Amino acid sequence: MKRRTFITLLGGAAAWLLAARGQQPAMLVIGYLSGSASADRAHVVAPFWRGLREPATQRAKMCRSSIAGRRTNYDRLPDLAADLVRRKVEVIAATDTPSAVAAKAANTPIPIVFAIGGDPVSDGLVISFNRPGGNLTGISFMSVELGAKQLGLLRELVPMAARIAVLVDPNFPITERFVSGVRAASSAIGQQIEVLYANTGRDIDAAFASLAQKPVDALLVSPAALFVNRRVQLAILAANRGMPAIYSLRQAAEAGGLMSYGTSLTDAYRQAGIYTGRILKGEKAADLPILQPTKFDFVINLNTARVMGLSFPPGLLAIADEVIE
Repeated sequence: MKRRTFITLLGGAAAWLLAARGQQPAMLVIGYLSGSASADRAHVVAPFWRGLREPATQRAKMCRSSIAGRRTNYDRLPDLAADLVRRKVEVIAATDTPSAVAAKAANTPIPIVFAIGGDPVSDGLVISFNRPGGNLTGISFMSVELGAKQLGLLRELVPMAARIAVLVDPNFPITERFVSGVRAASSAIGQQIEVLYANTGRDIDAAFASLAQKPVDALLVSPAALFVNRRVQLAILAANRGMPAIYSLRQAAEAGGLMSYGTSLTDAYRQAGIYTGRILKGEKAADLPILQPTKFDFVINLNTARVMGLSFPPGLLAIADEVIE
């Protein structure tokens, strides 16, 4: 029986080195490319690895994991993708849209499995959902489409909200489409929104400070790696202002955010792991259709609600997948 070791390196882009040991030494290397902070990789690595084990060989069930690294900047992603290509990895796993774009731009025949929030067809990653073509496949979180649902949940909590702010990162690839979707949804129900822009931690502070001049009644935080990495900062700022806020990922609610609604990343990254395992066993990325999520998480943090003096309507509590108390 051979063992494989799972190691992440490069501080953002990482190589998952699955090193086989035994009488016939061999090595399979899975390249990992991400713009997320190192602290958030556990949310990706654990479910990905569980999914990888499902279709992979018996040897893969005996792996051990070791993780090291730090957050990477988006402008480093092309160089990190090129480094993975030079390492001749078997598969590249890209855990967000900027990473998937950088991996494809590396112009390599190496299979790429992505897990992204945008539309991979609109982003130019694949030809179609059913027949991706080329060497890319993966799963789309449908983050753009969920903006209207998040707005609706926020209005159920604050039905008399006159103005709702939407915090976005202008540098994140899906931001423009996300804002367009939220604008359309808000226009349909007569809701006024105010778009706030931030692409650094200081910008987030400045955006909240600007609300002193233009007060809003609630906040919708758009999907972006920056806001995942800065979720504690966002939760504190919102709580200090007594501002009801909704986020895209459950990690935000777990970090003190009031509530979140979005794709179950645990399930999504498990599916990405399954696809990676299938490719390692010989299937082609071009033949694996793009997956879309079937499980969504609505999480409410009642501790934060109590601190803010808010009460949730029974209807919202009844449909929550998890209530943090």
